[in-house]
Amino acid sequence: MEHKKENWGSRIGLILAMAGSAVGIGNFLRFPIQAIQNGGGTFIIPYIISFVLLGLPLVMVEWSTGKFGGLHGHHSSPMIMQRLNHHKIWRYMGSLGLFSSIVICSYYCYIESWILSYTIHSVIGTFQGMTEAETSAFFNAYLDLNTSTFGFPYDTFVCFIFCLVLNVLILSNGIANGIERVAKFCMPMLLVFGLFLVYKAYTIKAGEDGAICDGMTGIDFLWTPNFDSLANPKVWLAAAGQVFFTLSLGMGAIHTYASYLKREEDIALSSMTAAFTNEFTEIIIGSTIIIPIAIGYYGIDRVVELSQNGGFGLGFRTMPYLFGQWGPVLSALAGLAFFGLLFFAAITSSLSISQPFVAFLSESYEWSQKRTSLFVGVLLFIIGLPAILFFNNGVFDEYDFWAGTVALFFFGMMEVIVFSWVMGVEKGWKLINHQADIRIPTFFKFVLKYITPTMLITIFLAALFKPKNDDWSLLSFKGWPLDDSAVVAELMHQGMDPNNPNIAYINGARIFMVLILALICGLIWHASRTREQRILKQRKEAQQ
Repeated sequence: MEHKKENWGSRIGLILAMAGSAVGIGNFLRFPIQAIQNGGGTFIIPYIISFVLLGLPLVMVEWSTGKFGGLHGHHSSPMIMQRLNHHKIWRYMGSLGLFSSIVICSYYCYIESWILSYTIHSVIGTFQGMTEAETSAFFNAYLDLNTSTFGFPYDTFVCFIFCLVLNVLILSNGIANGIERVAKFCMPMLLVFGLFLVYKAYTIKAGEDGAICDGMTGIDFLWTPNFDSLANPKVWLAAAGQVFFTLSLGMGAIHTYASYLKREEDIALSSMTAAFTNEFTEIIIGSTIIIPIAIGYYGIDRVVELSQNGGFGLGFRTMPYLFGQWGPVLSALAGLAFFGLLFFAAITSSLSISQPFVAFLSESYEWSQKRTSLFVGVLLFIIGLPAILFFNNGVFDEYDFWAGTVALFFFGMMEVIVFSWVMGVEKGWKLINHQADIRIPTFFKFVLKYITPTMLITIFLAALFKPKNDDWSLLSFKGWPLDDSAVVAELMHQGMDPNNPNIAYINGARIFMVLILALICGLIWHASRTREQRILKQRKEAQQ
């Protein structure tokens, strides 16, 4: 069955879709929390350095290898990786890209459903008049499947199904008619909503509507560095991790999107434009919403304390209450803007995250776009179900840690190693600059070969064997106590009560993810074998 090769309809559509892939809820929830927890302005300096030395090189690697694979008929990480080096091991290394994308998307759609529900509740005035404690308790009630917040049973689950169906419908329309059209609408709307909230944050005045600080207090906190803290490895690890997370690296999404580029299209200008659009959204808009508004009403010390609950804590438990201080009309508008921009960010990201698996199945088994999208939707439902049913038992967190952090980072590290050391940075540099409208500074060739791989390997090893309480002075050849958050410690359940009943659910989630990865490897093996047999058959027919 012959399939027409898909392409992007326009460069602006491509850039907006790529930016939409990177611009997600992490820009508006995760980045502000990382900045608060790591000293505000102290965080910005290593963040920008990590963006230049880690983020931009990885973006160039994924764009160039994605386009290279697409020109040879490959649109998913396994085959693109093997195209860079013909050893079969790289094909299966690419399975991590598919693994991360399908698992992340399964719980990402669940988060989308939270955001959609909160958008509606904000508009209809559900949070108006609630106390801070009541607003926080509402989030707990929403996550309880037995509690109804809209007046009909299992509304949380219904919203999840709705978001899943929405994703499938958009994916079934393909690249140009589905994903690109959504990006052209969602990204401008996201910016409009974001700029409205930035304006409100800047204009907060102490003594008005219950505020205790001006909005500028939060801005000053974000942009005033404490240079003494720059010697703390924890700050650098957090900054590098955020750059990696925010640019959607290591999950095959950029690979797949770039594989639909036409031969004559450049990647240097487009990749840089998409990357800097994401950074503008994150640093200028994302950080200038939660931080100034929260600090304006709570002060710096209280916000630092609240940040320990993570982005979801401030975003869902706190922001609706703070918006409520602005009166019924502005509260509804602010809630619509905040959760609306989160929803637009989430939907563009989930589409990009799921597309690699759609592309893999379409390419390997020659299924139609609609059939493939429906299959992926069913798969997302099956994988996401444990995270929903056993959310309070740690399954959601296990998905996010192993698929959304460890596997994602490890795959990105291996991509750079293949690009710079196995295939060779000289060949890779030609791919990056092929028919480019701008020339990437030669400095980045040195960065790609030496600095980026070294940084990634160092960060990965540091995460594996992180010392207790981030006290790197403990390191010695005799060993050192691991921090509970170290990857090896997480694997061994260090810091958990052995009698904790959640351990059974956590181990079950890990076994389930191993089975998912094994299934993906099996599909890759079967697809490769089918492809080889098809090629042999075509050669025999040509000889006859």
